[in-house]
Parts: sequence; C-alpha cells; structure tokens
Amino acid sequence: MATTKLPDPLSRRYLLEREIDPSKARALAEAYLESGREIEAIEFFARAHAEEPLRALQASAVERGDVFLMKMASQALDDEPGAATWRALQEAATRAGRDRDAEMASRLASVDE
Repeated sequence: MATTKLPDPLSRRYLLEREIDPSKARALAEAYLESGREIEAIEFFARAHAEEPLRALQASAVERGDVFLMKMASQALDDEPGAATWRALQEAATRAGRDRDAEMASRLASVDE
C-alpha cells in the first residue's frame, strides 16, 4: 500500500481552503490518523464525508475522556452529543486523571439536561 505524504502546514491550509476530491481527502485523513494526528485528520474526514471514522473518533474521545476531540469530531458531524455521552466522557476523564476534561464534560452534560 502506498503511503500518503502529509502536507506541510501551509499546503494543508491551502488544501482545506479549496475543493478537494473526497478520495484524496480520505487518504490524507487516514495518513494523519496513522501519524497520531487525530485533530488534523478530522477536517479531511469531514471533507470526504466519512461519517464512520468520525464516529470512531467520538467513541475514542469518550473512552479516553477527551473533551476537545469529542467537540471537534462532533462539530465535523454537525452532531452535538447528549448528556449521557458527556457523562460517560466525564467518568472516563475522571478515571484517567483528566480533571479539566471531567469538569468541562460535567458542565456540557448539565447544559443538555
């Protein structure tokens, strides 16, 4: 399998400002994901209309207690998580010692209730 070279930051910005072929966007997103750069992958998954990997990133955010990742993936999906999701994320954040994420998830859960 051929590897996709990641663009430098300026090239990345230009790619996101223009129309991009969904298959190219998907390949770039996968390359970012393989490099552990989930946040950068999100924009390209959104451009590729790739709902499944964005949902997987949401699930990963809940498992790790990562509010920022959840917010970014949810924004790309135009899907605001409900209180139950934020509570689950809060519990995971607490277990992981991510106190700020736990506090933010608690606040976001209470907004939705």
